[in-house]
Amino acid sequence: MRFPLLLVATLGLPLAAGLLGAMPPAAPGVSVAVRNRLSLNRRAETVSLPVNRLTALLQKYGAQNLLVRDEAGKILVSQTLDNNGDGQVDELLFQTDIKAKASRKFTVSGAPNGAVQQPKSPYTTFSRLVPERIDDYTWENDRVAFRTYGPKAEQLAVAKDPNGTLTSGMDCWLKRVPYPVINKWYAGHVEHPGYYHQDHGEGYDPYHVGDSRGFAGIGVWNKDSLYVSRNFTSCKTLAAGPIRTLFELTYAPWQADGCTVTEKKIISLDLGSNLTRFEEHISADQPLPNVTIGTTLHAEPKGVQGQVKGEPKQGWFRYWEPLDDAYVGTGVVLAPEQVQGWQDHRTKAKEQSHLLVMATPRDHKLVYYAGFGWTKGSQFKTVAEWDHYLAEYAQRLASPLEVTP
Repeated sequence: MRFPLLLVATLGLPLAAGLLGAMPPAAPGVSVAVRNRLSLNRRAETVSLPVNRLTALLQKYGAQNLLVRDEAGKILVSQTLDNNGDGQVDELLFQTDIKAKASRKFTVSGAPNGAVQQPKSPYTTFSRLVPERIDDYTWENDRVAFRTYGPKAEQLAVAKDPNGTLTSGMDCWLKRVPYPVINKWYAGHVEHPGYYHQDHGEGYDPYHVGDSRGFAGIGVWNKDSLYVSRNFTSCKTLAAGPIRTLFELTYAPWQADGCTVTEKKIISLDLGSNLTRFEEHISADQPLPNVTIGTTLHAEPKGVQGQVKGEPKQGWFRYWEPLDDAYVGTGVVLAPEQVQGWQDHRTKAKEQSHLLVMATPRDHKLVYYAGFGWTKGSQFKTVAEWDHYLAEYAQRLASPLEVTP
């Protein structure tokens, strides 16, 4: 979401009170007010302050010495963000709880280098390219983890190497611990191939992508066919920290029923969110009928078992399915006005049954949120709880926090 003053708030969950830092006397700084217009409590969302509001503080103290205080003067965990990789800070992020119909005030100040210890979070967001597993790109926070596949995996697949993977689909890693697992699970895989496909007490990867879209791959749906890209060709990690990880994936031009399509994804994940934000930049040499978000229904080989639900007027869609001895719910949330339509598309074609959400980009861009909940995690135990989460997520996107001077 973007505001006229370029002050934004995005979804997240709270940092524990124990993460709040010491309280030295506050230096003069920039005050901001955050207002929640919804009739529901918001478990802390990420507040973003643009750098042009903080220029004097940055010049005086440097990005590493900016401090965010709440009304009580406690220092909150924060993160400066370079969102385009040019080496310059663009935003300052922090998270907050805020009750229904309530407002809160915060102050951003600075301290001389080393004079104040920034509070540290035991949890974080993280993403990286994984050359030790061919060239996966993976990302995670304290709730969920994901991966997708790069050019070397495609080359191996084309060469009929069983280690290859040919797909631009998105994979879910089911984790049930709040600390990072990506590096540990891949290290285990190096020593014991397939390590992360077994649950060692932290979660595992039983989710199958294959030729499908996984939980949130995109394509173009036209004449009862879904046209898709291949693996990403390049990646760029932009940020990883206590609040947000951010990266880019670029794809080779691909064909969609006679159109040549160019595509880049800017992907981010905030602490405490089960949903990844996808900013899809897509264009073609002819007008595209839609951009379609696909979620695999895992119809083979045991037959269709899961349940699909769509609420297009609210902007959310989900699939709930059994997986081993538990259940997984996948979901997609986007602005209702961009939804063209949706289908519960079932077919006998291998790995081609999908929940399809057809959307209309604006200025060659589509923003949507997608992810999962797992009943062996700590957040959701029933499909009703997963539906409630997605419905509230859609409400928050439709009514973002108001952030003003």
